[in-house]
Amino acid sequence: MSVYSYKAADISGKIVKGTLDAADEKSAADRLQDMGYIPIKISQTGNAAGQTSLRLSGDIFSFFKKASVRDVMLFTQDLSALLTAGLPVDRALSILISVTEKEKFKEIVRDILKSVEGGSYLSDAMAKHPRVFSDFYVNMIRAGEAGGVLDAVLERLGEFLESSQELRDYVKSALIYPIFLVFAGGISIIILMTFVIPKFSVMFSDMGNAIPLSAWFLMGLSEFLRAYWWIIVGVMTAAYLSIHQYIRTPAGRLQSDIWKIRLPVIGDMVRKIEVARFARTLGTMIKSGVPILQALDLVKAIIGNRVITGAMERVHDRVKEGERLSAPLKDTGIFPSLAVQMITVGEESGKLDEMLLRVAENYEKVVRNTVKRFISILEPAMILVMGLVVGFIVISMLMAIFSMNEMPF
Repeated sequence: MSVYSYKAADISGKIVKGTLDAADEKSAADRLQDMGYIPIKISQTGNAAGQTSLRLSGDIFSFFKKASVRDVMLFTQDLSALLTAGLPVDRALSILISVTEKEKFKEIVRDILKSVEGGSYLSDAMAKHPRVFSDFYVNMIRAGEAGGVLDAVLERLGEFLESSQELRDYVKSALIYPIFLVFAGGISIIILMTFVIPKFSVMFSDMGNAIPLSAWFLMGLSEFLRAYWWIIVGVMTAAYLSIHQYIRTPAGRLQSDIWKIRLPVIGDMVRKIEVARFARTLGTMIKSGVPILQALDLVKAIIGNRVITGAMERVHDRVKEGERLSAPLKDTGIFPSLAVQMITVGEESGKLDEMLLRVAENYEKVVRNTVKRFISILEPAMILVMGLVVGFIVISMLMAIFSMNEMPF
């Protein structure tokens, strides 16, 4: 048995706090429901990792931060739990306002509640905040309201956002160490080239041709970096700004996306990420009752690569003409044959939504495994490259020092 602290709401909406003994978080939630409470937040005492998915994240600087994807995910899961427990939308929103710790997001929820109390639909109230709630999110809520299954749609939305966030966090965390290696190695090389080698240059200035060629090269490069570093920084900055400005144009964004999907390893990973995103988004929307043509329209806004977005437009047009989804997906040449075959089976069995979600789960696992393998190769390769560069510098300087001992005096 473990001790769990909880925050819950009673039937009148009053917030209560306390602790209880339970075998796990689910048992604690069941006990709270038996007591007539609606769980809001449950955490194992002394262990922050034991918090449930109902927790709402806080930050001492939260007032100055924008609402994040994680904020929306936790809000969705909380709202789903409260509506499933039988609370009306306005009461559920009031409870969420009282437990939300991030001030910016609390203001957004308060504005949504004000609109709902004024007679607006929840979807319309959320549509007033497009930077927080996407068209995909709003249309899912609208479909749930129309079908009278808002709580179920919110539950699916919460699962969708959680899966997307997990994949995003996994990729980011996997790249932290390689980025650190590049930063640390780059700083080490800059220090050697700008502070250490100039010390040796003074010693070797009178040796002439007796210095090895590699040492002459390093000393010349070091002198150039020290004298013209501002030109190098200026050129690099101008190049970055020019490329960034070009990528912001429609033609530049398209060209950038073409390069991304053509890169070895990276391109295949990008395609698989977009396939997983497409399948999970479309499957979630179809399962929630959104018509397939409307869902395909919304999916285009979710896809990040313009090349794949263009392919989705062609898929939409052909489905609108009466074709099945699998045939135009196959003709795009972007979707793997396995994914197309699984979608075909889903169409034939009448379980397209379930098969799309299975495709998403499959390719999310593939992406994780690909990232893991890529990082396992990238890390030693980067260490090797950094070691070779630093080793070349050190050995060149040592050879120059040894050459001094061989000079006749």
